[in-house]
Amino acid sequence: MADSSPRTFAFLLVDGFALMSFASAVEPLRAANTMAGRQLYRTICVSHDGGPVTSSVGTVQPCQARVGDMIDAGTLFVCAGGRPWSYGDKKTFAWLRLLSRRGVRIGGVSGGPYVLARSGIMEGRHMTIHWEHAPALSEEYPDLLLTRSRYIIDRDRVTCAGGIAAMDMMHAIIAEQHGKAFATQVSDWFLHRDVALASSPQRASLTQRYGIHRQDIIYALELMESNIATPLDRAAIAKRVGLSTRQIDRLFASLLGASFADHYRTLRLERARNLLMQSTLPITEVALACGFANASHFSRAYSAKFGIPPRRDRVQAGRLASPLKTGVESGA
Repeated sequence: MADSSPRTFAFLLVDGFALMSFASAVEPLRAANTMAGRQLYRTICVSHDGGPVTSSVGTVQPCQARVGDMIDAGTLFVCAGGRPWSYGDKKTFAWLRLLSRRGVRIGGVSGGPYVLARSGIMEGRHMTIHWEHAPALSEEYPDLLLTRSRYIIDRDRVTCAGGIAAMDMMHAIIAEQHGKAFATQVSDWFLHRDVALASSPQRASLTQRYGIHRQDIIYALELMESNIATPLDRAAIAKRVGLSTRQIDRLFASLLGASFADHYRTLRLERARNLLMQSTLPITEVALACGFANASHFSRAYSAKFGIPPRRDRVQAGRLASPLKTGVESGA
């Protein structure tokens, strides 16, 4: 092992933090200590007031420090859950900026990268976030260098999409500090045989999601998902994938069970619903971001698809969002 001196990792836990993401990040550090037979890593849990924090599934995690403390840690990860866009604690943002100036390596897991962006410490750094939060983050901060990778290590910033991708990230960090062979032993401890690359996609491929193997239709679906705010017309997509409009209509009906127009509208409405639930954007801005000419047209289409107007859906979702009320995990 290249370096056996103890390193301290701090985890700032936001109420409702995604438990699986936190466990996937902290457990490899514990395993590394066990396998090395000595303390390679120390961990500190931090909360806003130093008290315990409730996770996405209702378990309670005790904490040893509070926001504002001058913790002795080389790395701090912010772990957040399913509504990171609603987090707005200015004291926390100022503390993260202070730690950054003092040379602490700062990361975010699952919804945590949203908190880093809100803190103003991601300028000029490449970053990622869970795919569920990416559209809202892009709308709020269009200048961010955001990609859909599993994790990204960019100098003094580390961001991760969450879930089991946090184990991939920790494998890379342990390898960086103690060598690839030892990191592989730690991953084997968790039966984590197929360690993914940082640049690997977060979601299943379109072929896997739709069960379609025709490359022209896969390409058409990629074009549709990449052009939500300014939808491409059927003729333009057909030309780019080498089909006629009649062929693309026939293939969409047979392979997806919906017309080209209906499927495209569904993609745009699903993106709109994500923005409604994952951001505070006004409904008019959500409509425009999803290719609808005005709010009234958007509201009619939304109500027809989901059976509830967008404004009421957002309010209702807000009432059900607390993990303390639902008892289910929010976020990855």
